[in-house]
Amino acid sequence: MAEELNFLPLLTGSFATPAAENPTVAMVEAAYQALDLDARYINCDVAPEGLADAVRGAVAMGWAGFNCSIPHKIAVMALLDEIAPSAAIIGAVNCVVIREGRLIGENTDGRGFLTSLSEVIDPARRSVVLFGAGGAARAIAVELALAGAGPIRIVNRSARSGEELAALVSEKTGASATFEPWDECYRIPDGVEIVVNATSIGLYPDVGAMPNLAPDTLRPGMVVADVIPNPPRTRLIREAEARGCVPLDGLGMLVNQGVISIALWTGLAADPGVMRRKLEEIFGV
Repeated sequence: MAEELNFLPLLTGSFATPAAENPTVAMVEAAYQALDLDARYINCDVAPEGLADAVRGAVAMGWAGFNCSIPHKIAVMALLDEIAPSAAIIGAVNCVVIREGRLIGENTDGRGFLTSLSEVIDPARRSVVLFGAGGAARAIAVELALAGAGPIRIVNRSARSGEELAALVSEKTGASATFEPWDECYRIPDGVEIVVNATSIGLYPDVGAMPNLAPDTLRPGMVVADVIPNPPRTRLIREAEARGCVPLDGLGMLVNQGVISIALWTGLAADPGVMRRKLEEIFGV
């Protein structure tokens, strides 16, 4: 049996699931079991004022690393020794690796999405419409830009957030990124090849909600991705599929960011199929 490894997820998200089982914890633990790895992935709620103590405790106890989510993704950066280049551009860390007492910050959200997307299309030189300008959108936009995608249209209700994200992508990656206001039903322009919903619209329990876009502009062959894992088949995904688009649900991003995190912590390649099946079991797919 491998040396015991411990992983501390600092305030992992619940994904508003009706199930008692935390999806992320169950998914990662299923991967460990399949790897015959003597490790545990546990959920700990850490208040903002306790973050520094929790991080010091993880190092003191010899933990291999941890995930962190809102509200810790930005605050944790000040406690780290090193930050990966893409995480530095994104301005947030969701995965920390502890190596010989040093804390290294990574952002696996956007990379997880990119891995999932790359299974159906090469994003290089592809025109993108991205709905949202929050944490998920920020990570996805940066990784898409670094992968050569463009032009990237950031469509968001808040002009300030949308303009800031477009400027960040343009200035830090060199990709073409612009902001477009989302104050009415959005019509996806001709020539767009990838559409991404990086908002919470459609997340359980509001399963009937859909981003305010014109369905007739979802064209056959267009890749339509939704980052929402619960439900995996959101209304947007169902609508896109019915119109001949290539659908990409949120489970792929969730699974692949987990695969990347496990590789960073252990050096081992987790089985994404095992992890996805566990999530499908939890969400009743």
